[in-house]
Amino acid sequence: MERVTIYAVASAANVSISTVSNALNKPERVNAETLARVLTVADELGYVPSERAVALARRRTHRVGVMAPFTSYGSYLRRLSGVLDAASEKGVDIVVYDHESAAVASSPVLAGMPIHGRLDGLIVMGLEIEGSIAERLHHRGLPTVALDAGSDRFSRIISDDVEGGRIAAAHLVERGHRRLGYLLERQVSDYESQAVKRLAGFREVAERAGATVEVLHSGNSVAQARAEAGRLLEGADRPSAVMAHHDLLAVGVVLAARDLGLRVPDDVAVMGCDDGEAAVAADLTTVRQPFERSGRVAFEMVQRGVAGDRTTVVLDLELVVRSTT
Repeated sequence: MERVTIYAVASAANVSISTVSNALNKPERVNAETLARVLTVADELGYVPSERAVALARRRTHRVGVMAPFTSYGSYLRRLSGVLDAASEKGVDIVVYDHESAAVASSPVLAGMPIHGRLDGLIVMGLEIEGSIAERLHHRGLPTVALDAGSDRFSRIISDDVEGGRIAAAHLVERGHRRLGYLLERQVSDYESQAVKRLAGFREVAERAGATVEVLHSGNSVAQARAEAGRLLEGADRPSAVMAHHDLLAVGVVLAARDLGLRVPDDVAVMGCDDGEAAVAADLTTVRQPFERSGRVAFEMVQRGVAGDRTTVVLDLELVVRSTT
């Protein structure tokens, strides 16, 4: 088969060769519409950079990129903290890229990636890596690790979200709760997110024990969780315990209970997940995830990894019991 050249990509996309080069190596220099067109054409034609180009791109820069929905979830800042600690010990600079939450995106994929030769590796947190983008990263020889996200192309570091749901439900069932509520973060697209997996594990254990689970959806803020939980708890047949997808939403549930004059945990028990500062401040029972450790492990895997490595590391979860249950 004849090799597809950069000239063919430029011709098919109706752009210059330099624009194709920038789209593949310095995407920040290309406007979004042109970038999308060039990358689509490159994928359709099956364009793969020459070995020499890949070799040039792979000269070490002592820089690692980290992409995550940092402004949507504080938990990713804790993961980043672990990356930064590990990187400082090795004298490696970290380049941070923020991305919208997959829950509010029209689809849980990345619209674009920093695919260029100025990075020695890439850590993608909480975001699915779309197939064609994953293929380009692989062909360009960029060691990539997916943290808290699925990938069939790269190494992954994950927590067992289904097990996290099981741990939470088992804790509540053991305390005699049989009418349960679950506050789920609302998501735009239909995909198997962390929240969906966690709920599946929660339901599995609850239903085995003969408990009912009423699911409520909320936006990703304390105020929105407070409003939705208020509707859940105001009825006479309210649940005796509520699990929230993460700690901030659980704080909203606690506040809603107080708004209605309900005592926590006497009238309604509340649980969260993550064990961040909000959980500590609210004395909240939660399922702890080792965020800082996961960031450190991700950095170490990128440092020693090669493109195409498919190691999977599953991190342990831990029940932390406090006053809300």
